[in-house]
Amino acid sequence: MDPLSDILALLQPKSVDTYGVVSGGEWALDFPRVYEGIKFGAVARGGGWLRVSGEPHPFRLEKGDCYLLTGQPYWLGSDLTLEGEDARTVFVDLKTRVARYGPHEDVFLVGGRLTFDESHKVLLTGVLPPVMHIPAGADEAATLRWTLNQLAKELSDMRPGSSLVSEHLGHILFVNALRLHMAREGGSSPGWLKGLNDPRIGRVLRVLHAEPAKRWTLEMLGKEAGMSRTAFALRFKTLVGWPPLDYLLRWRMRLAARALVSVDRARLSEIALSVGYDSESAFSAAFKRAMGCAPKHYQTRIRRRV
Repeated sequence: MDPLSDILALLQPKSVDTYGVVSGGEWALDFPRVYEGIKFGAVARGGGWLRVSGEPHPFRLEKGDCYLLTGQPYWLGSDLTLEGEDARTVFVDLKTRVARYGPHEDVFLVGGRLTFDESHKVLLTGVLPPVMHIPAGADEAATLRWTLNQLAKELSDMRPGSSLVSEHLGHILFVNALRLHMAREGGSSPGWLKGLNDPRIGRVLRVLHAEPAKRWTLEMLGKEAGMSRTAFALRFKTLVGWPPLDYLLRWRMRLAARALVSVDRARLSEIALSVGYDSESAFSAAFKRAMGCAPKHYQTRIRRRV
């Protein structure tokens, strides 16, 4: 698997909620609270405006447009001069997961929210901007439009299995929007997304993810990048945000964290060996340094929460 697939597999959302909003005429909804996770939305019918707290300019939304939001309060409506009604007061049909706001139906928005396990949220920190607007006319948006159309059908028709299909479509929409963001911007701030977009650093990330247990050194990684050790280390930290061996440590420990809660009866020594440690004590010390607690404590805490 490539690093993007690896990280997205590790970031499997602990919940994927999907919903629809039907409205029209003069309408405005306010979403005033800071929230966890990532919200996504798309225009299946009609259009409107999106305004995000802290952003200097609003975004015009047309049919087929998509957007991703990463925590800030926002407003949706037909006219920027309108005061939005608190979206929390709008009734959502629990059976169809569609809210109807007002007497008109010329606008249909589909969307959802993905939330992630607390220990993995750091992988998304700084990777995405507060808002991503993806116009329907973008060449790369064809897959997003297909996913949008399928999600709109599932929310409208409520066929057998619709709830499960909608969850998967929501995840697909997020992954493809992330791909498009990589293609267009490559990550505006340091992070693994920005590193993947760089040919040399991307090559190193691929070998680290392919062989996380290998005893990598800066010299070995510099050769993979075709750079001197010093130049490579500086470029890696500038793009990814962490020194190369620190990134490797963090990745190893997140793989170990997944194994601790998903593999039944896996012995600590086996998990340690799978991420490059010969002894349980060395592994435990590294895990505590990266994750803030001992492996057994982490395992107990997460399984109890589940």
